[in-house]
Amino acid sequence: MNAIDPLALYAAGIDGADYVDRVTPPILHALSSAGDLLDVGAGGGQLGEAIRTSGHRWTAVEPSPSMRARLAALDDGPDILACGWNEAPIATKSHDTVLAANIAAPFGQASAFLDRCRAWARRTVVWVVPAQHGPRGLVLAGALPAVWHGEDETPGVDSVLAALGAADQPHELTRVDWTFRLTVDDLDRLATYLADRLGWPPDDPRRPEICAHLGRRALHVPGGRRLDVAKASAILVWRQA
Repeated sequence: MNAIDPLALYAAGIDGADYVDRVTPPILHALSSAGDLLDVGAGGGQLGEAIRTSGHRWTAVEPSPSMRARLAALDDGPDILACGWNEAPIATKSHDTVLAANIAAPFGQASAFLDRCRAWARRTVVWVVPAQHGPRGLVLAGALPAVWHGEDETPGVDSVLAALGAADQPHELTRVDWTFRLTVDDLDRLATYLADRLGWPPDDPRRPEICAHLGRRALHVPGGRRLDVAKASAILVWRQA
């Protein structure tokens, strides 16, 4: 059984989700124009492609080889930097907008990451972080009983704002609801992946229950079975002086 790449799994769910349709309008309203866009942790490039400004630079910082392959396959895609944000060789004030959507940096290094984003941005910094009252780490944890996943259900945006000082709070904050939609052709394989991510041993008696639970939740659709998970995101905007 081939291992599931968690980033590819997430990107596939974003492909099927209404995430881009829901999140793009408030971002564009805040920006008017993205101008030269720096997309930090660009993933599959869905959001960056939606907000980019035609005729302007789009630069993607992406450490994952599988996500870089997706970015490279886009028509008129971004210039790709194969590194994390700490190593990115980006000049100060080189981009009009800096976007960071659904990456780990705002949780573990909020202040340092915001300082770096501000250094790169000429006009605006935009972060998109989880805002739902529910699990945010394992992307499909919301499709499982809480007693199984045991994840922190504090809204991610609350953790991010608490980690920033009073002077670093965003100028704007918009909350958007959306639905993660993942279609799979093998629920057994997905159930095994989730059990492994939860750290359950191979002989754990709950393993068969995951597949049965997913089967009850999943909708029959062309191409397989679809899992829908309610999500919410907070769009944080900082404007440069």
